[in-house]
Amino acid sequence: MAHRWINTLTRNDVTPIGHYLNRRQIMAGLAAGGFGAIASPALAQDELEPNSLEDITSYNNFYEFGTGKNDPARNADALETADWRVTVDGLVDNPGEYSLEDLIGGLTEEERIYRFRCVEAWSMVVPWRGIELADILDRIGVQDGARFVAFETAVQPDNMVGVRRRVIPFPYVEGLRLDEARHPLTLMATGIYDQPMPNQNGAPIRLVVPWKYGFKSIKSIVRISLVEEEPPATWNIINPREYGFYSNVNPNVDHPRWSQATEREIGGGLFAPRKPTLMFNGYEEEVASLYEGMDLQEFF
Repeated sequence: MAHRWINTLTRNDVTPIGHYLNRRQIMAGLAAGGFGAIASPALAQDELEPNSLEDITSYNNFYEFGTGKNDPARNADALETADWRVTVDGLVDNPGEYSLEDLIGGLTEEERIYRFRCVEAWSMVVPWRGIELADILDRIGVQDGARFVAFETAVQPDNMVGVRRRVIPFPYVEGLRLDEARHPLTLMATGIYDQPMPNQNGAPIRLVVPWKYGFKSIKSIVRISLVEEEPPATWNIINPREYGFYSNVNPNVDHPRWSQATEREIGGGLFAPRKPTLMFNGYEEEVASLYEGMDLQEFF
């Protein structure tokens, strides 16, 4: 698979796993890919420091493995990822059941350092590795009439304690409008810190949409469907008053049970001050045009 490193912040922004991703490694990767140091405006607003691998892999939501923040880290080893298959259907030119190699093999892989904001008002910074979803959509061929992309998570009752307990309806489903899915920031991630995606973070392939609350970034994907109508989304089904379909990060629209104006940074310590939440999680310049003319209070 082609691999392309993109330094989306500055050379000093990557905090390594014990100096794992140091400046020399980054620049070597850039040189190997034929790229100079690229500073993407998407992440150049301020200096960000990625969380440690321990933070990222030990504090997350993955209800298939339990409702506690550390349940996925304890239980997700049971996830079976060998011979992973992704079904592609709906309004596509090339439907079928794809192996990961068939789905993403040969596509350009990139390193993306993104803010990650949970609807629960905590945040972290994650160095993802993956492929732009737009490249996958081009491979499968999107037909006229498709307006949305729908996704579905794996259901493995024997391996997923949360599925057996039926803590929420399964399979977990999510969706994006087609222009959101095709946006260059939208990533199908296969790794973190240049390591394969950990099970608890959505192995072997997951969605990452950095300007939306984290529950939109569906994990362990087994189905991609191109559809005409807005697809169902799990949390929107469970409680549409609290979880809209769009779920863009918006400090001006509170969750009915808590404020979204500030957030708690994971890894900042017990007494670290909360920081202001940025519109679209800091990606306003890149994505605000997607929602021109929309009432973001109504379409939250």
